[in-house]
Amino acid sequence: MVMNNLKGKVAVVTGGSGGIGSAVVKKLAENGASVLFTYFHGEDRAHTLMADLNNCPQVKAISADISCLSDIKNIFEVADNEFGGVDILVNNAAKISTNMIEDITEANYDDVMDINVKGSLFCIQQAIKCLRDNGRIINISSINTVLPEPGAALYSASKAALEQFSCIASKEVASRGITVNCISPGPVNTDLLIKHNPQEVLEQIAEMTPLGRVGEPEDIADIVAFLASSDARWVTGQNIRASGGLI
Repeated sequence: MVMNNLKGKVAVVTGGSGGIGSAVVKKLAENGASVLFTYFHGEDRAHTLMADLNNCPQVKAISADISCLSDIKNIFEVADNEFGGVDILVNNAAKISTNMIEDITEANYDDVMDINVKGSLFCIQQAIKCLRDNGRIINISSINTVLPEPGAALYSASKAALEQFSCIASKEVASRGITVNCISPGPVNTDLLIKHNPQEVLEQIAEMTPLGRVGEPEDIADIVAFLASSDARWVTGQNIRASGGLI
């Protein structure tokens, strides 16, 4: 069912061309929000998403490097110019690393931390400066922060930092009615999950999950839409683990 509980709201979604990101963009637009989403290497996917939305005038795409502060500032300037302000940030852009600790190089470290920590932090900072009162900041973390696995050291550490940014920011902006929350997805059926896991592993994950399947991007998008709405006005500083009961 299409709702209009975000009508008149403006959302910025980083990493909006990926699996979870594109589902979030679609859901927010379906619920009435104007959306500016970013992409970096996913230009073809961004064009596909725009086509799926019939090139809806309330949805715009912009190429941006989230590790670059000038790009982050430009994102919010474009949103303001296109839509007249910003109400919602969905901090979704992220870099994956599967290197074991003994194999991590300085370049590996910088690649992950520049996006997942530095980029996410300064997106939050810019949102705090630009969001209208009673706005929403929604950060996409991961259950890897509480379900450690070999090869996930950099990714897990970076998402743990994001969770702390969320918790602290929620206290710092509460007086303006802005809420700040995290969502920590479990395994979600995206190209990245399929790329890094053979079919037998995906089947094992589904069997381990009490609800009997891996998540779908839409499962996460629905939670984002709730947190972005006025229905979540009393929810802040929280980390919602959406894993089908895996955690």
